Amino acid sequence: MSEIKDKSIEQFLNELASKAATPGGGSAAAVMGAQSAALTSMVCNLTIGKPKYAEVENDMQALLAKSETLRIKLTEMIKADVDVFDRLMACYGMAKETDQEKALRSAKIQETLKDATQVPLDCAKACAEAIALSRIAAEKGNLGVISDAGVAVMAGYAALKSAALNVYINTGSLKDQAFAEEKLAELEAVLKNADVDSEETYQIVKKKL
Repeated sequence: MSEIKDKSIEQFLNELASKAATPGGGSAAAVMGAQSAALTSMVCNLTIGKPKYAEVENDMQALLAKSETLRIKLTEMIKADVDVFDRLMACYGMAKETDQEKALRSAKIQETLKDATQVPLDCAKACAEAIALSRIAAEKGNLGVISDAGVAVMAGYAALKSAALNVYINTGSLKDQAFAEEKLAELEAVLKNADVDSEETYQIVKKKL
């Protein structure tokens, strides 16, 4: 079966809309994050080489390298989300007739839930980076495509908040409270300034239109 990233947008949306458990919200979050990074790259590519923006040439070259690395990272997270969810569903489908089977099933579920928490947390962190990168694009990018920097920050923000929901739902099922609290603390640190940062970048773009 081909990976989601290799399918058409129509195929992905059809699968997202279907009764199948995957792809779901986690994959959608990663896609939105990748779109954010891609739009920042677009602004860079349409700024680099323009005489009018010679003063920010080096800055935009550096930004492009970061946004492209991030785009690849977030694209890979689409599959990571599907894989960990499928593994979790397989654990829930394990035999539970005997006490031994029940114990093994429970242990495997809890083990995989930790991975299912880490995957969207990593995605959230990457999306926070996408938000930060979009700000540079908004501040220094070609005014002809500055609205795309605004779309980049909004896509990154939506992706971040979406990924956060997947962290919350999985930590809610964890028995290891110390692990859950540690991951929630990491998430809250990522979310702390996201609302303000995203709105500031949006307003920077709006004022340039």
